[in-house]
Amino acid sequence: MVWDYRSADGRADRLAQLAAELVQTGPDVLIAGFGTLAAKAAIAATRSIPIVFTAVGDPVGAGLIKSLRQPGGNATGISALATDIAAKKLQMLNDLVPGKRLVAVLCNPDTPFTALALEQVKKAAAVIGTPLQVYEARTLDEVPKAIGKVVEGGAASMLVLEDPVLIGAMHQTTELVAKARLPAIFGPREYAAAGGLIAYGPDQTQLSRKGADYVDKILKGALPASLPVEQPTKFELVINLKVARALELTIPPILLASAGRGDRINVAVCCGA
Repeated sequence: MVWDYRSADGRADRLAQLAAELVQTGPDVLIAGFGTLAAKAAIAATRSIPIVFTAVGDPVGAGLIKSLRQPGGNATGISALATDIAAKKLQMLNDLVPGKRLVAVLCNPDTPFTALALEQVKKAAAVIGTPLQVYEARTLDEVPKAIGKVVEGGAASMLVLEDPVLIGAMHQTTELVAKARLPAIFGPREYAAAGGLIAYGPDQTQLSRKGADYVDKILKGALPASLPVEQPTKFELVINLKVARALELTIPPILLASAGRGDRINVAVCCGA
């Protein structure tokens, strides 16, 4: 098996070109990595080559497929849609930094799933009475500027609605929030390994394995149009205790207890040196 890999390195404007380059190589299957924008670029580049996306927030709402049960085109895969996960992240921050203090939300408004996730966060904030302030970053260069505004605005904590752009600025983001002593919660577990306080989201290993299953089925003759889109069934919470100590934070038992309920969630603790 031959693999040909391209990465936009967090620059969404490069996706169309990279997708076109891959299509020109004549692959049997095209895999669109994390995020909706990569999948949209792949579908725009070809309507004949089978496409497997591995983490799209809302593939139906983004117009990538007709329905989860019957995708109907040349693309299928895994939807990372979990409409209440962003709200759970807000509740975690509320438990970690009590007192209904200002929470900053860092996001890229150009990412289709961000609007859905942000709506959930706002609804949750209204219910628990937590003030929110949204800060936008559409490019890698805008991330440090947005975080600077978060600090200037006096936020007590920050919630990141990750997308390919923000993930591209992962290390920069964790370094800046650490310097500002700002508690923050992210999505993929890699953020915690990079020095982030908390990461909570779908198990990326499970998503990758499911993606491989789709590729295997397609190579054996299955059509993407008839392969139902699956959703994550396993989530993981990773807490970096070294960062918590540096911030002089005590992780409340309720945080681990609420995240640990049920067999769909893995809890890991990253202690550091």
